[in-house]
Amino acid sequence: MKNNILIVDDVHAIFMHQAEAKGYTCDYRPLIKPDEAMQIIGDYAGLVIRSKFRVDKAVLDAATNLQFIARAGAGMDNIDEDYAIQKGIKLINAPEGNSDAVGEHAIGLLLSLMNNLNRGDAEIRGGKWQREANRGYELKGKTVGIIGYGHMGSSFARKLSGFQVNVIAYDKYKTGFSDKYAREVSMEEIVKHSDVLSLHIPLTPETNGLVDDEYLFHFKKPIFFLNTSRGKTAKVSAVLNAIREGKILGAGLDVLEVEKFPALAEQQWFEELKQSGKVLLSPHVAGWTFDSYRKISEVMAEKLPDLKG
Repeated sequence: MKNNILIVDDVHAIFMHQAEAKGYTCDYRPLIKPDEAMQIIGDYAGLVIRSKFRVDKAVLDAATNLQFIARAGAGMDNIDEDYAIQKGIKLINAPEGNSDAVGEHAIGLLLSLMNNLNRGDAEIRGGKWQREANRGYELKGKTVGIIGYGHMGSSFARKLSGFQVNVIAYDKYKTGFSDKYAREVSMEEIVKHSDVLSLHIPLTPETNGLVDDEYLFHFKKPIFFLNTSRGKTAKVSAVLNAIREGKILGAGLDVLEVEKFPALAEQQWFEELKQSGKVLLSPHVAGWTFDSYRKISEVMAEKLPDLKG
């Protein structure tokens, strides 16, 4: 029993190959429903999930033989981490596997926003040729503020290194992380100096709703805003308010407080979000590339507990 793994979501086949080479047995059931998984989870030592499967107290209590949970990705907000740790369950994630994808996606959002690429393309297709209305901004010389300097934030900073920008970063949970790509600063300095603000933080009780009306009010300059972390870290209504007030010049949002339809369309702010020419949206895919699909699974397999131990 100590070597069998239940996989309840889609992962690259390389994970199974590498796990089995380590002596594990994999039960791959990406289409299994949560109630079905609950009935059998007590028979497994390992559980592999992505974002759709929530590991709450009930699941952890049913998983009487569980030794580890592997999350195919970075965020662990769909796991009751405290309770899992209390039960002695090892938690594995793979931020190394999709950090390049997130960094590149953030660059793409930013450049498109600063140069009105999507809007200009749509206008030309609609028979409009508007040069002055689509005049853009250059990144060179700007100050980019990063909130969260883990794998994702540092990846974004590395990708920015060729643009001759000043990168500053704040991380509540670590200090002494200044490197050749970013300089560690206080939140006050982020607010005072940033021309661009990019979130790279996990969703926790402390970060839930971090970006609200009050937070954005304190920024000294109009900013471009990016969120490729978790939707609930930024209130969409606050972002739209700041766009109307000219405090946000453009927002690139890969994540939203509410995601997927029909629930998204039912939000009071959705129509304004959809109509805004200063918002660029993507469907929570910043870390989800063909390349990261494989790399995430490789990283997870590498981190599996050694059966010989």
